Amino acid sequence: MGEVAAESFIDQLPLHQTATKDPNDDQQLQVITVESRSMSTGFNGLSNDRVVGELNPVDAWLPITESRNGNIFYAVFHLISSGIGSQALLLPVAFAALGWTWGVICLSISFAWQLYTIWLLVILAESVPGTRYSRYLHLAVVAFGPKLGKLLAIFPVMYLSGGTCVMLIITAGGNMETLYKIACGGGSTCEAKSLTGVEWFLVFTCMAIAIAQILPNLNSVAKVSMVGAITAVAYCTFIWALSINKGRSNGVSYSPSQESKSDMVEFGNIFNAIGKIALARRNPSCQTMWKGTTISYLLIAMCLFPLTITGFWAYGNKVPVNGGLLSALSQVHGHNTSKHVMGTIYLLVLINSLSSFQIYAMPVFDNLEFQYVSKKKQRCPGWVRAGIRLFFGGLTFFIAVAFPFLGSLAPLIGGIALPLTYVYPCFMYILIKKPSRSGAMWWLNVGLGCLGTILSVMLVVAAAWNLADKGLHANFFRPK
Repeated sequence: MGEVAAESFIDQLPLHQTATKDPNDDQQLQVITVESRSMSTGFNGLSNDRVVGELNPVDAWLPITESRNGNIFYAVFHLISSGIGSQALLLPVAFAALGWTWGVICLSISFAWQLYTIWLLVILAESVPGTRYSRYLHLAVVAFGPKLGKLLAIFPVMYLSGGTCVMLIITAGGNMETLYKIACGGGSTCEAKSLTGVEWFLVFTCMAIAIAQILPNLNSVAKVSMVGAITAVAYCTFIWALSINKGRSNGVSYSPSQESKSDMVEFGNIFNAIGKIALARRNPSCQTMWKGTTISYLLIAMCLFPLTITGFWAYGNKVPVNGGLLSALSQVHGHNTSKHVMGTIYLLVLINSLSSFQIYAMPVFDNLEFQYVSKKKQRCPGWVRAGIRLFFGGLTFFIAVAFPFLGSLAPLIGGIALPLTYVYPCFMYILIKKPSRSGAMWWLNVGLGCLGTILSVMLVVAAAWNLADKGLHANFFRPK
């Protein structure tokens, strides 16, 4: 995840394009060769003495790999901004179903497992001497073959990216409405003047797409990600500190509630959104890439663990499934908390949502532009790139309005997508690195891969059973 190309590595590892395109296959695997010698000129005759050389021309035209001037801080910003989001506010709900002991154990295992698979992906990024794979899809194709690799990687990455953007629209739309009511003081007058749910969705979508129009590639998102990372850490700190300051609510209970049982899968899905961008950027050094990941995950842990533990301590099973910890804080302590403090928290969450939208949408932009570039054999003109972003914004807005209850399907969708983060990297390592069958790495990755597959099936079955048992309150085209 993240382009962590430190300038000190550039001269040591200049890049050279390798012709890998099959004339019969437009969906070519884009790889690059790392050479130990310097090159006087590169693509378009540019000097490669102080800049990273161009790759496959198609690769140089796409948003994710268009610019390679990032560094380790960019990677940290991207990971923190996207790694701490609205899903983190739902973790106390899972604690209500699991209890203190199993809650902490499951969260810790989930975190460690995710960190381990990221480490595998970092290793596999330069698993073949002289070759660097640029995207998650590339590794899937190398490991599982062209057909199976695309089947296992493209659809999950695309629907996770698009689905997360839809959820951001739904969540942020509700948060914007709450922020408006806090600002105007509440009451019947505010209710009368407030926008409808659809209109709040539209406002957020327009803001997110407007930002996307001025950010042509993932490297340009870095400053926005920095703001998103700062706001994520800030609102997590605000919420858990305020929860401790206000103390436990009256009548708090830590026993499982009937409502919270459907959210046990949140522990398995909390970091799923990070996995799809683990190899979204090119890096000249596995050590540098891993350093950025380690720093960001340390900061993420410092936010999520206090947020979850103090949130569950303060509110117990009163944390609602819809809205999570933010809604619990507003309902329990909103009346005795300064509206400036509450407004600041909601504003920070909103800013982080706008930042996260840019990161999650980038794989979709990249794939849609790749389809155009593959057919036209030229860079996307500005008007095409703008049109793609407008199309994506319109599509996600429509889905958010049509399915405002999408959050209720999160356990089912998360169970289906779980292998992308917890399973596939383990099997990729075995198929690409080919460790000895008598070695610990072979058994560890086979065990984790099989365990993750079984867990995914169990989560999907449990989520489907829960929907069949309780029913789905589907309010089509009626956002609340």
